[in-house]
Amino acid sequence: MTQAPRPPLPWTTRISVAVASAVTDAARRSNGTVNRRLLSLLDARSRASAKPHRGVRSADVVVDPVRHIWFRLFAPSDSAAAAGEPFPVIVFFHGGGFAFLSPASRAYDAVCRRICREVRALVVSVNYRLAPEHRYPAPYEDGTDVLRFLDRGGIASADPAAAAADLSCCFLAGDSAGANIAHHVARRWAAGAGWERVRLAGMVLIQPFFGGEERTEAELRLTRGADRDHEASNVFGTRAAAGELEAALPEAMVVVGGFDPLQDWQRRYYEGLRSRGKAARLVEYPDAIHAFYAFPELKQASALMEEIKRFVDAHRSPAK
Repeated sequence: MTQAPRPPLPWTTRISVAVASAVTDAARRSNGTVNRRLLSLLDARSRASAKPHRGVRSADVVVDPVRHIWFRLFAPSDSAAAAGEPFPVIVFFHGGGFAFLSPASRAYDAVCRRICREVRALVVSVNYRLAPEHRYPAPYEDGTDVLRFLDRGGIASADPAAAAADLSCCFLAGDSAGANIAHHVARRWAAGAGWERVRLAGMVLIQPFFGGEERTEAELRLTRGADRDHEASNVFGTRAAAGELEAALPEAMVVVGGFDPLQDWQRRYYEGLRSRGKAARLVEYPDAIHAFYAFPELKQASALMEEIKRFVDAHRSPAK
């Protein structure tokens, strides 16, 4: 059997990837449940900080205490923010296979802080309910409820800079499972009525999780087995809902890594959007692993931040 190719990574990154894999493996039980108590000990977390750190403040905002839905708001803290400069809003959904991590996980706190600082945007990092305790479509419902919360003006009191949030220039973003959630929340936004403030200007889908029962070339080459044909993952498949809502979706930026087993499905998603007449942009990093953006030492992580900034800047609301 031919050995799968190895991505070019620094040894420090390889160690970090190995540790992350060990943590998820240790917390995952054989019956499909997750040992949350053990995971709470292994998942390194960062607190929200009203004191600026590298030009960014953060605060946790509760949306629904019963369902434990909240978000971490990241806001610029420089003079432009103090002067009330309008900022686009990026609603971010973290990855983790729908079952792991949160906005407080150290890696995602760092990623969202970096997006806020380098893109010059308010970042709303959503804590949604996790599987397997909360089944489909719980994360999609939670994400939509956060959008409704923003639409009702719930962000305004979270931070002084949030008063200048430009919700007419709102982006949905996410990575892996979070990018899948961003797509489905966008469809619910398109299907909903009564939106007063929130207008979706675009989607940033970083290595989105999409799949199907068919095993693609990359899955055969980089993994063992694949059997996913639910409408949640195979969004343009035969079981998917009717596609008329796609006409109302905003432009999407789809990010693909050459060492990501999901890459074929990600390109199919991009092609599916284009075939339905939707504007879409494909950004590829041939040497990138899944979740490369969480490792700031990788050059592709810096390149991605530049691409996100260009995409957001191209869709900013004109100066008033």
